[in-house]
Amino acid sequence: MRVVKLFLAVALIFGAGQFVNADDGHEGHDHGSAKRDQLRVAVQGICPMSGEKLGEHGAPIKVKVGQETVFVCCKGCLKDKIDPQHWATIHSNIAKAQGICPIMKKALPKNPKWTFVNGQIVFVCCPPCTKKVAAAPEKHLKKIDDLYAASLAKTAAK
Repeated sequence: MRVVKLFLAVALIFGAGQFVNADDGHEGHDHGSAKRDQLRVAVQGICPMSGEKLGEHGAPIKVKVGQETVFVCCKGCLKDKIDPQHWATIHSNIAKAQGICPIMKKALPKNPKWTFVNGQIVFVCCPPCTKKVAAAPEKHLKKIDDLYAASLAKTAAK
């Protein structure tokens, strides 16, 4: 139910035209954030508008949707609305790649809770874990980067 509410909130945000470019890819980027973005693009997998694989139309474009930063496949998609089915697939891809709660280190439940850290959705097993993530955000984002990298390596090995 919470996922449905998130989708509806995003749809309302897009309906209001609050889709803005979050980053031009140049300012304030260090090597660590570029690597994090590469992991996030790979894990996200598809464009929330077209559903096409990210990278097929050039470098993905980083955008902000509400509290969340995601990537779209091309400038043309900046004018479109999010497809709720693609949005659900993206969040499913992210949760699957993350796999475990970064706090409790146990498998994410069927309907995990989430929080946003620096524009990135972080799935957790329960509401108290969201507070722990907020208390040490960079530490937990690093754990999630490691989980993403391991998931991507496992997928590539298949």
